Amino acid sequence: MTMTEPAPVSHFGGEGLDLQSLTLMIEALNGFVAEALSPELQLELDHEDRCPEDIVRGMSDPEILGVQLVFIPEEYGGMGGGAMDAYRVCEAMARQDIGLATAVFATFLGCDPIVVGATEEQKQNWLRAIAERGVVFAYGATEPEAGSDLGALTTTATPIKDDEGNTTGYKLNGRKQWISNGSIADYTTILASTEAGPSWFVVDRGTPGFTSAPPEDKHGLRLSNTSALFLDDVEIPAGALIGTEEGKGLWQAQQVFGYTRVMVAAFGLGGGWEALDRAIQYSMNREQGGGLLMDKQGYTHKLIIPHVVHLEAARSFIEHTSTQIDAGLGAGGGMNTEGAIAKYMATVFGNLAANDAIQAHGGYGYTRPYVVEKIKRDVRITEIYEGTSEICEMTIARDRWQLHLKNKFRYYEDMAVASEQLHARHPNVGADAAALAARSLNMVLEACRIGKLTRNQHILFRLGELIAWAETACVFSQRAAAMIEGTPWPKTPRRFDGEATAAQARAFAREAAQKIVSDGTRWVAGAVPAGDPALSYLASLPIAAVQAAQAGWLDDMNYIADVIYNRAG
Repeated sequence: MTMTEPAPVSHFGGEGLDLQSLTLMIEALNGFVAEALSPELQLELDHEDRCPEDIVRGMSDPEILGVQLVFIPEEYGGMGGGAMDAYRVCEAMARQDIGLATAVFATFLGCDPIVVGATEEQKQNWLRAIAERGVVFAYGATEPEAGSDLGALTTTATPIKDDEGNTTGYKLNGRKQWISNGSIADYTTILASTEAGPSWFVVDRGTPGFTSAPPEDKHGLRLSNTSALFLDDVEIPAGALIGTEEGKGLWQAQQVFGYTRVMVAAFGLGGGWEALDRAIQYSMNREQGGGLLMDKQGYTHKLIIPHVVHLEAARSFIEHTSTQIDAGLGAGGGMNTEGAIAKYMATVFGNLAANDAIQAHGGYGYTRPYVVEKIKRDVRITEIYEGTSEICEMTIARDRWQLHLKNKFRYYEDMAVASEQLHARHPNVGADAAALAARSLNMVLEACRIGKLTRNQHILFRLGELIAWAETACVFSQRAAAMIEGTPWPKTPRRFDGEATAAQARAFAREAAQKIVSDGTRWVAGAVPAGDPALSYLASLPIAAVQAAQAGWLDDMNYIADVIYNRAG
């Protein structure tokens, strides 16, 4: 390989960190933030909408913490962590503060085009600067009008040529919006249009013509620096083009969506659990109506236990996706749909958990000192950045629709059969209900095919939601079975044992099956005229079996509550 050829793609495959190194990093991270960011300072910074740049840089300083080392390959001075390591670290950061977590994530995201597409010389230059000097990066893709559509760029990169016609540099013009670390980053990767197509460039903070607007006044995430960037005749050398070949920008961005969305999924998971744990602790001390809230089923079974089930279901899919990425399946843009499912489920459920954590605190939850209202404002962004929930729904639906057609309309029927086989080996992990969810989904997809309903964008998006629920139910049952067998995925938390995980998996699978039958019927029946052939598939839905599968639901809810409140015998 020459020094000007793109180096091989990293992040995919390999063992990553050993468990001891990962544990030490998470412990160091928690200790650093606890010392640097007191609860009082956190609330003050949130109130003043001020990014603590000193703390951000301390987290990136390899002599102090160097958390970004987890995301940098070993050959460039990093620790070479994998997707499972990234998820664990991101969850830990989110539990501390999603704003600070976003600042670290922005550095990783900003250097990601470099990891994927840069030459060896460029990697040695920029990645080593992050690893050894702790420089801060930003990711300049989003634009005011284009939003998340990276193909609708207006920022341009015009070649600067010498007398012999050789390109010696580029002149950048345009505007970027909602850029995390925008005002504080040392370097920013900018996506701009060239004659060959979108391309990534690295722009130094001090380059003439490269300026930032004042930080945005945001609903939440107020410890994160977010600002617009302006590029007015910004001249950069030819070597600032990542990979030295124009037109590779979208390809480079698409290589790692599965990986990066796992990290945002972990933010939703961490934020949701932090809010939920605060609600659990509150209920253990708050008396109401002659008893503790933790002893009132009307409180726990509405505001606490459903979110335990949902968040752990999302965790199972995050770990499923991370494990496959670390096995090498993420290279070349693989696992992008799985990453979309992980992000969709974890961020939706994280937001719901944080919202009900406010309710669980009553009037106190609406006040700043109890923090849950801040967490809710912060976690809200996870459904928007790195691909909105709607973009994730579209990604999921389009990919799985193609698989449904490619597999001769049996993709989810085959998934149902696999879940039934799992149920035969482990009858208590909810795999029977997961099979009903997958089989019902297959019938709904067939109804949509016969009725040509995927021409309706809303139907397509709703299918994306149902697909995410069905696949998560199947994966959650697998995770429960693995924990019962004593072979859980490596480096995963151990808050719940196999029996408790099985109860959660049963609860989630029941809900998934019921949701798919109910919503699927609604979407199809509401979109076709009476007598349409598509309706025949609705008549075949296993409604009675789904209803029968709900048996034991309340017992499982009671058991999960006993586990959460240490009442289990």
